[in-house]
Amino acid sequence: MPVLNEEQHLRAAVAGVLDQDYPGDLELIMAIGPCTDGTHEIAEELAAADARLTVVDNPAGRTPHALNLAIATARHDILVRVDGHGELGERYIARAVELLAETGAANVGGVMEARGRTSFEQAVAFVYTSRYGLGGAAFHQGDVPAGPADTVFLGVFDKAEVKAVGGFDETMFRAQDWELNYRLRQSGRLVWFSPELRVTYRPRSTLKALVKQMYDTGKWRREVVRRHPDTASVRYLAPPAAVVAIGLGTLGVLVGRATGSRFLQLGAVAPAGYGAFVAYATSTAPATLPPEARRWLPAVIAATHLAWGSGFLVGRR
Repeated sequence: MPVLNEEQHLRAAVAGVLDQDYPGDLELIMAIGPCTDGTHEIAEELAAADARLTVVDNPAGRTPHALNLAIATARHDILVRVDGHGELGERYIARAVELLAETGAANVGGVMEARGRTSFEQAVAFVYTSRYGLGGAAFHQGDVPAGPADTVFLGVFDKAEVKAVGGFDETMFRAQDWELNYRLRQSGRLVWFSPELRVTYRPRSTLKALVKQMYDTGKWRREVVRRHPDTASVRYLAPPAAVVAIGLGTLGVLVGRATGSRFLQLGAVAPAGYGAFVAYATSTAPATLPPEARRWLPAVIAATHLAWGSGFLVGRR
């Protein structure tokens, strides 16, 4: 469990793992970054009260460093990747261990089940799971059958297989799970998705936080494509293409109005077309989505696509 500034959630996250009631030996390793709140003290307190808990320091404060430190400390042969504020589904660990044995996979994982508490978070959760948002990957969907996958959310790994391909890449501050699964697959190993495995994900709670998250995610996805060009796909290239089209179209309209060029003013088709797409995605949202959440959808959809696309275009310097 990589942990950084999670004093509000750490106790519940730890309890959620220990309450899985796994029928075999289990240890929980918390890799704690340089926190500015009381997280480290809480972790030490929890570890002192339960021999199954171990604390390791992660001075780099980065997720891949935390994961590699925890792997080096782990005594057992199976690794369960968890977050400091995620909620594992019922029998998640037990069923994942069974699936490792049944499939012979190097990694098994399931659905990233986004759930929001506020109306804004509910809108973000819908966009995470919608095919018009981020829902193209199997792990965002709950209706995809079990089978081989490019990647899965978090994951339960065979430690020997992870170590054989070099562990997590510590230069990948984000998208390190995806990149590791890519190397596992390239080495001939199997990554297996099962909709039986579910982890509740809590989305960002403000528009500003969502924009930052998506911008950073887009930058790191560009880095993955730079390192592994064969991973580029329409799903990844659509958001930056939309940003370029909207930007050029808007510029064309402005220049066209200034110069009287009707041809350049046809650039309005790009932003208008994207606006129509957002309106359609909003109108087709399920009736179960509360009205307050539905009102957030246009802003959340646009922020998700355009921040992600802008980050992809900028990339990492």
